[in-house]
Amino acid sequence: MKKTLQSYNDEHLLLLISKNDECAFHVLYDRYWKKLLVQALVKTGAPEEAEEIVQTVFVNLWRRRQTLQVRCALYTYLAAMLKYEIIASFARRRKESLLKQQLVSLQQAEDNGTVEWLEYEQLLEDIEKTVAALPEKCRLVFRLSRQEGLSGKQIATSLDISPKTVEAHMSRALKALSASLRQLTSFF
Repeated sequence: MKKTLQSYNDEHLLLLISKNDECAFHVLYDRYWKKLLVQALVKTGAPEEAEEIVQTVFVNLWRRRQTLQVRCALYTYLAAMLKYEIIASFARRRKESLLKQQLVSLQQAEDNGTVEWLEYEQLLEDIEKTVAALPEKCRLVFRLSRQEGLSGKQIATSLDISPKTVEAHMSRALKALSASLRQLTSFF
């Protein structure tokens, strides 16, 4: 039967295909797949992608077989279908590429966020070590000032020391922290 169908013209084969004749479809497929594959390969440069695009063209032809209205030469119609499938393939590839780039950016942002968080945690730990190494009165004045938010006058009153002594302790604590931070930042 297939041998007989090979002598039919495209219009007659399309008519048979519209009546679900698979043999007629195979004849058209055999007649045009190689030409379309060469065109797709030239446009895409990727053999697997070209084959997939041509397969999609023929799958769409079969799906539309009962509503298909070809008003030009079948090869021209198939070439137009191929062109639009190639464009759609490029659009999908571009979209996938953009999504991959966005995913990489998000992962880098997460990685940076994690690194920054770890650096922050390390910084807090180093500050705490420096404060813990201060003399007891100096450490107490610093904690009351920075952690409790008390003013110099309030600290002087609560510890029964002069405001000048509070200033001296704060100055000593801040110098120790400054030296410690300079030492830390010299590693980066």
